[in-house]
Amino acid sequence: SQGIIERDETTMEKEIAGLHRVDFEFSDIFYFCRKGFEAIVEDEVTQRFSSEELVSWNLLTRTNVNFHYVSLWLTVVWGVGVVVRYCFLLPLRFTLATIGITSMIVGTTVVGQLPNSSVKSYLSELVHLTCSRILVRALSGTIHYHNKENKPQKGGICVANHTSPIDAIILTNDGCYAMVGQVHGGLMGVIQRATVKACPHVWFERSEVKDRHLVTKRLREHVADKSKLPILIFPEGTCINNTSVMMFKKGSFEIGGTIYPVAIKYDPQFGDAFWNSSKYNIVSYLLRIMTSWAIVCDVWYMPPMVRKEGEDAVQFANRVRSAIAQQGGLTELPWDGGLKRAKVKDTFREEQQKNYSKMLVRNGSVG
Repeated sequence: SQGIIERDETTMEKEIAGLHRVDFEFSDIFYFCRKGFEAIVEDEVTQRFSSEELVSWNLLTRTNVNFHYVSLWLTVVWGVGVVVRYCFLLPLRFTLATIGITSMIVGTTVVGQLPNSSVKSYLSELVHLTCSRILVRALSGTIHYHNKENKPQKGGICVANHTSPIDAIILTNDGCYAMVGQVHGGLMGVIQRATVKACPHVWFERSEVKDRHLVTKRLREHVADKSKLPILIFPEGTCINNTSVMMFKKGSFEIGGTIYPVAIKYDPQFGDAFWNSSKYNIVSYLLRIMTSWAIVCDVWYMPPMVRKEGEDAVQFANRVRSAIAQQGGLTELPWDGGLKRAKVKDTFREEQQKNYSKMLVRNGSVG
């Protein structure tokens, strides 16, 4: 860990049991006091919603106070880098991105006019692959795909950790997927309406998203058709800074079918792919990554996983999450990514209080 404090990973049950002799002692509350101080000094959850702190300066952003100024020579190098990135790379990348997006809209619209057939499916996949590869070039993407024999197959569900909106482009660069998401307006809405004509993407209206049963039904119908492309889902539901994997929503694992886990790990030395949506809008974010040196990442296709007998959706989701975290070298956290914009639920806090009181009663007498 590169944190500023060293945490004791002993569970609450073991620590409380070690504190007890015979009766309850006032010192028994020190466990929660220490954990509270640790959370104040360095909260292991909210720090996952900000860009990863680098141990060295990457000539992009000075992410550490120790690297505000090193030498005049490095300052000159950084200045030359700014000129190269903004005056040469940015116009070139913007041009490529415009070509890729325009080609995607025009290509899928034209293909969408064709009757359903194997030819339409082939042309749709060709358009998606070609345009995605142009967009990856617009980011100077350098992607290493591992274990391609485990690539998601039709009729399956691909689940991956989520760092950035470009995660989908990174994966589509190597194969086609049916995207799942909410209907948007603006340019994103134009792209959604064009692509769904050529490919069986699953876009939901805002009112439908609130109806979990309706969403599950539509996804289950898609998976049941083995001729359709594998569904791509990011179960965390929000972008995490690529240092950890947070709780997977169980809905993706209630659909049935085969799960194809994928681990994505970016190299922050060349560019910060994480989208801090609470700090940057999508335009500012795209400007940041298009003025970085490159987007470098590794993608691991992992062996398919199926739900075991007697295993519920939550247990299955946790097992898949653990596999992705281990493969990507990421920290596994049980917290809901929804904490990025919401407070901890009262029910969760009350559950911890109940567990604490039960251990006090079980290990000693409270009186």
